[in-house]
Amino acid sequence: MKVYTKKGDKGTTQLIGGTRIPKNALRIEAYGTIDELNSYIGLIRDQEINSNYVDQLIETQDRLFTLGSLLAADPEKSTMKLPELQESDITNLENWIDEMETTLEPMTSFILPGGHTTVSYTHIARCICRRSERVITELSLTNTVSPRILAYVNRLSDYLFVLGRKLTKDLNAKEQPWKPRM
Repeated sequence: MKVYTKKGDKGTTQLIGGTRIPKNALRIEAYGTIDELNSYIGLIRDQEINSNYVDQLIETQDRLFTLGSLLAADPEKSTMKLPELQESDITNLENWIDEMETTLEPMTSFILPGGHTTVSYTHIARCICRRSERVITELSLTNTVSPRILAYVNRLSDYLFVLGRKLTKDLNAKEQPWKPRM
């Protein structure tokens, strides 16, 4: 099977179910942003971090492929059996967050992203996750989108924020609080 089909040369792409739509359609933006997020999570996973976090990130990448396939399916025409997001996927993120937070100091201010390259990658992923949430929310205003997708992406951004804080601690980096000038 060749990677190129030439079917998209005129600016359209095919959804699961056969419908062709413009490549700049909101649905394409939604799953394209999830793909971008998945790539950044792979970058975090490739850093020298605790293997427990690597396992969590691999699980997250799997869930993002599921989420992307759900967004890539034409809700009216697709008959393909696709994996589903489960409530337990959201609970896993919450449990991982709760576990990491037991070792962190309570936040007393906003935190400036940065302090270590790995932490910065995590903050970039968090921002992409938030962007994907905005795009998926917009898509949900005119298309059927499972509420679990929005809940998962929302919780994932929280997970990435806490992971950034935990990696700051694990890597002996300095967490820089934001001190607004008044």
